[in-house]
Amino acid sequence: MNAAPADQIRLLDLQAFDSRLDQLAHRRRTLPEHAEIDKATADHNALKDLVVAAQAQLGDTTREQAKAEADVEQVRTRAARNQQRMDSGAVSPKDLENLQHENTSLAKRQGDLEDIVLEVMERLESAQTRVVELTARLEHSSVVVAEAEGRRDAKFAEIDGEVEKARRDREAVANVIPADLMKSYLRLREQQGGVGAARLYQRRCEGCRTEFSITEFNAIKAEPADKVLRCENCGRILVRTGESGV
Repeated sequence: MNAAPADQIRLLDLQAFDSRLDQLAHRRRTLPEHAEIDKATADHNALKDLVVAAQAQLGDTTREQAKAEADVEQVRTRAARNQQRMDSGAVSPKDLENLQHENTSLAKRQGDLEDIVLEVMERLESAQTRVVELTARLEHSSVVVAEAEGRRDAKFAEIDGEVEKARRDREAVANVIPADLMKSYLRLREQQGGVGAARLYQRRCEGCRTEFSITEFNAIKAEPADKVLRCENCGRILVRTGESGV
């Protein structure tokens, strides 16, 4: 393939813009904010699960307290009804004895149930406190995630601005490169890890850093200026410039 030396040199400008765009894309993908967001999001989701579990525990304890209080009230009601019957004087001595015995048992039962109510109330207070604390932490974690996303988006905007400028500059160069030369460059760029054209600097290919022998270099020097050369080692387009020594 042949191409004007000026068009071959333009490949180096094009390569510089493509390399810059690759660097910007890599920078965008590897921003430290990504890891920060991932960690903050994982922490937020873990807290969300803890809040759900704490709320479920609070609900269970609330129902447990209601049942315990209802049991106490039921015992109190029965004891009060028995007391009214005893106070009425309308019961036989045997029934009076039975009622007295039952109320003694009910008093003990009431005491046991009230102890249960107190124990449940303590657990309920602890559950309420945990829900409040976890909810506050969850709200704070939302702020942490949002702030990290804000920093990431600011970096995105900065990078995207650089990308837009590099793309405009690249397009200006690409538009004047012959189609066949551009096609070859793009194919090699895809095959060679993003670098399709490299400068020949003195006796070295700057694409693979291979230094040519005197014989190889003399053969390069003998090629016409419009001949599109390829590095024998890496296969990239080898561009001659004023610093190539040819």
